[in-house]
Amino acid sequence: AVRRAGLDYWHYLDITYYDGLADFFSKNDGTFFYFTTKGRQTHSEVSYTDNCYLLFGKETKGLPEDLLMKHPDSTLRSPMIDEARSLNLSNSVAIAAYEVLRQWDYPELLNKGELHNHKWSEINNCT
Repeated sequence: AVRRAGLDYWHYLDITYYDGLADFFSKNDGTFFYFTTKGRQTHSEVSYTDNCYLLFGKETKGLPEDLLMKHPDSTLRSPMIDEARSLNLSNSVAIAAYEVLRQWDYPELLNKGELHNHKWSEINNCT
């Protein structure tokens, strides 16, 4: 299922498997950010440094509350309407990941593109 989700991007992935959260934390150093609908600040209020990790829980349960209570200043949320239980997990990850990339000035990403049948330079800039 993971390979199917990667489609054409599979060769860009570097997947590491862990035997639970304790195993993950024992093998990784850095700054950790915990995303939850109960976060104390929004995802855009913090600065993301090199070697940071974004942690998300299962869509049905989220991250364990005991873990969140140990890291109150690192619990983040994306703003959403009050009536919604939560955002879709893949959307939440995309929102958070692009905020990190935005703060890092989109390293190694293209910031502009060209149309297939036209060129942007064809536009008369006399507006």
